[in-house]
Amino acid sequence: MTAQTKETDARILIDDQLRAAGWTPADKSHVLTEVLVTGGVLNVAEPNTRATVLTTADGDMVPTGRADYVLLDQRGRPLAIIEAKRQAIHPYVAKQQALPYAKQIGAPFIFLTNGELIYFWDYQNDDARIVNSFFSRRDLERLVHMRAERKPLATVEIPETYLRQGETRLLRPYQKEAMQALDRTVELGKRRFLIELPTGCGKTDLIVLYIKRLIQAGHAERMLFLVDRDQLAKQAIEAIQDLLPGYSSYWLKPGMVRQEKQITVCLLQTMIGRYPEFTSGYFDVVVMDECHRSIYGTWQTALSYFDALHIGLTATPAIYIERNTFQFYHCKDDSPDYSYPIQEAFREGHLVPYKFATGITNLIAEGASVDDEHYDPAEFERKWTNEASNRLMMEEFDRLAWDTFKDLAPGQKTGPGKAVVFAITKHHAARLAHALNDLHPEHKGRYAEVITSDVADADDLIRRFKQESLPQVAVSVGMLDTGFDCREVLHLVMCRRVRSPILYQQMRGRGTRTAPHIDKRKFVIYDFFRNHEYFNDSDADVFSGSGGGGYATKPKQAGGKTARELIELGLEDEWLDAVHYIEVGPDGERVDKRDYVTDWEQTVRQEAEADPIIAKVKSGEPLTEQEETILAQRLNQPQRYFNEDNLRRAYRNPGGNLVDFIRAALGMLKIKSREEKVDENFRAWLVAKNLTPEQAQYLALLKNRGLVKGKVSLDDLFAPPLSILNAAGVGIELFGEQGLKAMMDEINQSVLVA
Repeated sequence: MTAQTKETDARILIDDQLRAAGWTPADKSHVLTEVLVTGGVLNVAEPNTRATVLTTADGDMVPTGRADYVLLDQRGRPLAIIEAKRQAIHPYVAKQQALPYAKQIGAPFIFLTNGELIYFWDYQNDDARIVNSFFSRRDLERLVHMRAERKPLATVEIPETYLRQGETRLLRPYQKEAMQALDRTVELGKRRFLIELPTGCGKTDLIVLYIKRLIQAGHAERMLFLVDRDQLAKQAIEAIQDLLPGYSSYWLKPGMVRQEKQITVCLLQTMIGRYPEFTSGYFDVVVMDECHRSIYGTWQTALSYFDALHIGLTATPAIYIERNTFQFYHCKDDSPDYSYPIQEAFREGHLVPYKFATGITNLIAEGASVDDEHYDPAEFERKWTNEASNRLMMEEFDRLAWDTFKDLAPGQKTGPGKAVVFAITKHHAARLAHALNDLHPEHKGRYAEVITSDVADADDLIRRFKQESLPQVAVSVGMLDTGFDCREVLHLVMCRRVRSPILYQQMRGRGTRTAPHIDKRKFVIYDFFRNHEYFNDSDADVFSGSGGGGYATKPKQAGGKTARELIELGLEDEWLDAVHYIEVGPDGERVDKRDYVTDWEQTVRQEAEADPIIAKVKSGEPLTEQEETILAQRLNQPQRYFNEDNLRRAYRNPGGNLVDFIRAALGMLKIKSREEKVDENFRAWLVAKNLTPEQAQYLALLKNRGLVKGKVSLDDLFAPPLSILNAAGVGIELFGEQGLKAMMDEINQSVLVA
């Protein structure tokens, strides 16, 4: 095969990729090909013509005077040139060939590609970097506009106060410091940033105010706010619409039509299926909340697809953050770019301290096996709690809460103040709520409410818990332990065993928020399962995993699972994979996963014709936000309780969303080939790395070998075809011996897992 035809192959791929980014290669008002560059004038080259050698104004030689592609703006002016190489050639080497063309015709951007790898080069500001797709005309025009309007961040004042939910709040010193640290990063051209702030320290407010700052300085126009829980999405969109009323924003839900607004809030689980609808230049900033859970496998593909300023937020102390997260955010020495220790937050009064209730019944014996809890919570519940112990726990908590609430918050008018109870299973939650309501018959069953994904309108219940006097107590499993924000909480009741240090700190964080309007001074943790003893946590010596408390090692996870596997599922201490049943409904009825999936698929197929919204999904039409909400509510009804949470567990698919599960039931879900999945994983993994072009090209070789064999090993380097290329010698030269082994491990774990 000639070099020419190989380049032609690359061009077929390039044309397809341009169409995917909204360009029309055949339309001369969009794209010019084979362009002669003569004195700044564009001419389409005649076949087999020879171009004269030119020089640009600053003396760069134009070797052939011919550009492969020129992308034009709406007024017909050059926006970018594309230099195409055949696949055997690494595109980065074409930089010096492409630069004089771009300068000569005044195109501000350059793409270098061989059909497999694409480099984007904003040559006046940065070096070329790998991206996942070509940018659209709108993306490039936006970049040109922002370059012209941009001003130094130092010229935009950091506010002293801001208005939130109708009250004036002071910007705290650490929030200012974090903004200043971000400013320095942006001005230096670092494109990834990781912030660690304890739960309750206002991460969302901080980042929304910083987004406003970036817009004002002309550094950003379009933002993506990614989260991994519905509760976090609701809080993010509320904060954005409260703090940035002048900017358009929306929550992109599964199946919904994409809107052209400045700020998009989206669940990572939704974006996994939808990121190909966007170009990789669509967003200027991508914020990932609770980012320590999001840097693995499929998750990473959706996150690193976007060529943007990436800001990661986490409340998890550095000792528990996996190295992949630090690598993704280009952090030095496995430490965040900015962190604010929890001990300082307590000392400086930005978080409310806690104490443990003493003299309460302890239910758990040291002999309990970790596997009991991890693999079958129902077994654990049966073994360690019964009707008598459930009542005893609730009686002790209720009595102490009524005795102490005025000391905890003198301004709290209704007793005993807001409380969150953490249960083992949905069945257990129902029993605990029942016991509490029996203690307060005057409230007719409304004193304590179960809040799980199976509640018909969980959002309304959460709103009532936050804003009205009843319910006083929210009982939950897995729904309120992370991402739930209610400042008035005075009591946290741990009626379950916790062995994940991350989850323990998240749960404890539900009580740490300040609430001056009730003069909140302290909150109480009622730990019936002695979790704080396991973590050596006390009010005098706060457990944070990085000094304080005595528990500073990463524990071995249950059942031999690695921390990485558990975090990838977003499940520290929960159970998606191992048990054969799911719990549904208010009493936590146990249903076999296979039966649940069968029932779901039959229901969807039966309703596909009669239900107009499911019919829309079937015909591939996007839904409105209202239709998406109606559909979710209608499916989440007794007896079946079909909702995303239950379907993810039943399908063992933590990344699925409601529309995906409907498509699966209708047999419409296009299953990607292994090669497609591996290629996607590989591109996402490459983008997340800081690699030289030679290293990237070498790793592409290893990936292709892994596709053939299923995995890569050192032995492959010494056998044909890799041995012919001296792959062992080249690899050691590029990465060092240990580095090469580490890269192979990562390719096997992160890329070839498809």
